[in-house]
Amino acid sequence: MRLGIVVLCVAVGWCGVSFGEPSQQLKIGYMWMKPSKIRVSLLDVPADNDGLAGAQLAIDDNATTGQFLNLGFDLVDREVSKGEDPTEAVKELADEGVGMIVTSLDAERLLAVASAAMAHGQLILNAVAIDERLRAEDCRGNVIHVAPSRTMLSDGLTQYLTWKNWKRWLLVVGSHDNDKLFADALRRSAAKFGAKIVDEREFKDTGGARRTDSGIVEVQRQMPLLTQGAPEHDVVVAADESEVFAGYLPFRTFVPRPVVGSAGLVPGTWNAAFDQWGAVQLQNRFVIKFHRPMSTLDMQVWTAVRMVGEASVRTGSADVAKLVDYIKSPEFSVAAFKGQKLTLRDWDMQLRQPILLFDGRNTVSVSPQHGYLHQYSSLDTLGTDRPSSKCKLN
Repeated sequence: MRLGIVVLCVAVGWCGVSFGEPSQQLKIGYMWMKPSKIRVSLLDVPADNDGLAGAQLAIDDNATTGQFLNLGFDLVDREVSKGEDPTEAVKELADEGVGMIVTSLDAERLLAVASAAMAHGQLILNAVAIDERLRAEDCRGNVIHVAPSRTMLSDGLTQYLTWKNWKRWLLVVGSHDNDKLFADALRRSAAKFGAKIVDEREFKDTGGARRTDSGIVEVQRQMPLLTQGAPEHDVVVAADESEVFAGYLPFRTFVPRPVVGSAGLVPGTWNAAFDQWGAVQLQNRFVIKFHRPMSTLDMQVWTAVRMVGEASVRTGSADVAKLVDYIKSPEFSVAAFKGQKLTLRDWDMQLRQPILLFDGRNTVSVSPQHGYLHQYSSLDTLGTDRPSSKCKLN
């Protein structure tokens, strides 16, 4: 009965009941780096508290549910500067009694943090790094991936393009390493779902500035030349994680074709226009608290912190070892306004989740697409399935 009341109060976000001091207090850490402000569009420049705001809202939500079971939650955040050793922050958090740490760090820093956390028995919840190797040869038993992998993103996009019968691709790839990794994921997805890459082009980043008086004229000439002379194709697929050129492709290609990937139709886990399955309730609460829309990073961090809160409520405990065991068990799931419960893949510690396709103003579709079936979960049609996994958890 008490658990039913807790679930009801999570749904409405407020219960109007006051309680005494919690008998158990759980500290949740958040390690983050200030987001880069370099974006193609000024509208996409992230807020200074991007991600941190999601953690703070999730702590509020955890407290709402936890009060019925005398559970309390505290957020302990640590900002990591670019040249700082992140392992020092791990020790500091351990000294403060933090056993669960959500991170918004790149792959190299995440691996360093995971190694340091092993000595303290801490669990890491990765909210940002999408690198496939973190779920494969570099997977760790104490790291749970809340952020999707690149392959999950590319599979979600490719399923929709295949459903639309847009199977002939012109792939345009940036010159940075992350761009090439996304291109690799797109190639795998194309082979997996029957699309064909008819041609590939590379955009070399020469570091030139486009925010000048002649910037628009330069781009208006450059993008048609980049896509000119390609074989017949249905869609232009951009791999530009570095955000250098893809935002300039729509409406500037040599022949009129949709742009997808890193611009145009973009795969992700959240967007400010998403309004299905009760998401408006979460969006509104976020805007009221922070006076801005909820970003993808906010949502991924919110989900990570809520996973810890959900495990604590379900077990009625603040004991880290119990929470880790429960999160990794088949019984665990978390609701995240995606139309179905999100669960954990036991072979690589990746959170199963739908992929949203966003055009900049509206949610166009949600993958997995109808008709893509799997013997266990349709969500496992997105990303690396068990038989293909290279992860050996320790």
